[in-house]
Amino acid sequence: MQSQLWPPARPAVIFDFDGTLSDTADIWHEVDRTFLGARGIPLEDDYPLMLSTLGFVDGALYTIERYGLSDTVEDLHREWSAISKRLYASDARLRPGAERYIRALRARGVPCALATTNDPDVLASIRHVDVEGLFDACVHGADVGCGKDQPDIFVEAARRLGVAPSDCLVFEDIVPAILSAQSVGMLTCGVRANDPLQDLEGVMAAADLWLDDWRDLAL
Repeated sequence: MQSQLWPPARPAVIFDFDGTLSDTADIWHEVDRTFLGARGIPLEDDYPLMLSTLGFVDGALYTIERYGLSDTVEDLHREWSAISKRLYASDARLRPGAERYIRALRARGVPCALATTNDPDVLASIRHVDVEGLFDACVHGADVGCGKDQPDIFVEAARRLGVAPSDCLVFEDIVPAILSAQSVGMLTCGVRANDPLQDLEGVMAAADLWLDDWRDLAL
């Protein structure tokens, strides 16, 4: 399988961020615990799994409806952003070997895009690396107005790279995103996330290729 990752089996590559390139699951679980705990609501395992496919706006709408909150979408966005930016600034880092692979691809002339439902302001708060500077194009959930259960974010990433969707290899760690990317002809590689809530068997079954650790790639 790794022979299709280096050199890549498709002429362009698209990366998810959270869980795929960075071990940020604990950060988001802490955001959820802090946010819900302030309202006396316990954190249930299915809640972060639902949010993993959604951007900030859709995630806020889902949260308000699920828990019957009086907060507005703007209230939630503000609160989530403040908590997550603080935690990302101190704790978010790229997984070992990930940046090396991205830089090797670009040195080889392979265009690379980031496709994430995360907020650009949150990623910009990371002190240890200029995340968006690693890529030729970056697409956020807010740019397309829907979550990764729809292929729009991947299609837009391909468009910004100037390639057809079928020319793209996508790295992802959740099943809905893998299926969405496949629905528009993209080759997918599932990535093991260091998250006990990851549907590991589902991701392995759904993805065309599999990667346990970025350091496993022999460049």
